[in-house]
Amino acid sequence: MMDIARSPIRYPFETPPAADGAVEIAEGVLWLRLPLPMALDHVNVFALDEGDGWTVVDTGISSRKSRALWQGLMSGPLRGKPVTRVIVTHHHPDHVGLAGWFQSDHGAELWTSRVAWLFARMLQMDEQERPAPETLAYWRGAGMDAALYEERATQRPFNFADTVAPMPLGFRNMGEGDVIRAGGRDWDVRLGDGHAPDHVTLWSRDCNLVIGGDQLLPSISPNLGVYATEPLNDPVAGWLESCKRLAAHARDDHLVLPGHKLPFTGLPTRLSQLIENHEGALARLMDHLAEPRTACDCFVPLFKRQIGPGEYVLALVEAVGHLNHLYHTGRARRWRREDGAWLFRRSDLDG
Repeated sequence: MMDIARSPIRYPFETPPAADGAVEIAEGVLWLRLPLPMALDHVNVFALDEGDGWTVVDTGISSRKSRALWQGLMSGPLRGKPVTRVIVTHHHPDHVGLAGWFQSDHGAELWTSRVAWLFARMLQMDEQERPAPETLAYWRGAGMDAALYEERATQRPFNFADTVAPMPLGFRNMGEGDVIRAGGRDWDVRLGDGHAPDHVTLWSRDCNLVIGGDQLLPSISPNLGVYATEPLNDPVAGWLESCKRLAAHARDDHLVLPGHKLPFTGLPTRLSQLIENHEGALARLMDHLAEPRTACDCFVPLFKRQIGPGEYVLALVEAVGHLNHLYHTGRARRWRREDGAWLFRRSDLDG
């Protein structure tokens, strides 16, 4: 249960920066925001003043529009000083998309976790004109709607390289327990999991700032998805472990700078909510698994709403993630249906 004595979640900065502007969060720390062409229509990035240049945390996607916006930001709010270092919190395109461009075109160093760099560089070089056979098998295993499967099977899939610039060799690894210097502050590196492996979060030793990426979001929970690259992955276990581990360091006065939405305080309360959200989803799934179900049969109990075509694949990968967790923890068993789909049923109903 949530500790009711903890502080509520508050938003000290209610107005986000315009795409060509910046909000000063603290001395030497600027909040910037880049647009995204999707339902979650923005990503937050943060610039830390190094005196003769800037460290930028996350970058937005690689697109002509994003590069033009960055040129304006560098000549405007960043006052013409160069971006000398890019810190990437995790490997997803909206966070790593222009890291390679900053390296190649602006001479910046790239700092991130080793897993994030390996995933990003591998995916950036893996272009496909049609979904891979492993992806098709994974969709069938999840029980994807037959009509949608036939449509997607013949289409060019989203490729990482569509929104991530080429990444040259060379980066600086950021590991759990490291301490880095940025923006006139020392920061503890703490790694999260679940949404992305070895997701970097930064905790200032000199003030109340925490850079949270997508590991620490205020009003939405990030996708905990499973993909054909690791079809039996259990991101829910990684997520719950990370939230509990990070909670040991969280204070009510921490000002969290998240990857999306607004900076917020009340981190202990938010971490409790993030745990409870998924524990509640797992409990609803257990009720639903009184009868055998595929992953795609579980959207309504998991998300508490109907899922449309535009959200279908993201819902699919998260449903698989939660069912994998029940399977790995022994609360559900699974078997193949004749069409190749996995059926899950709660194991405590076995005779």
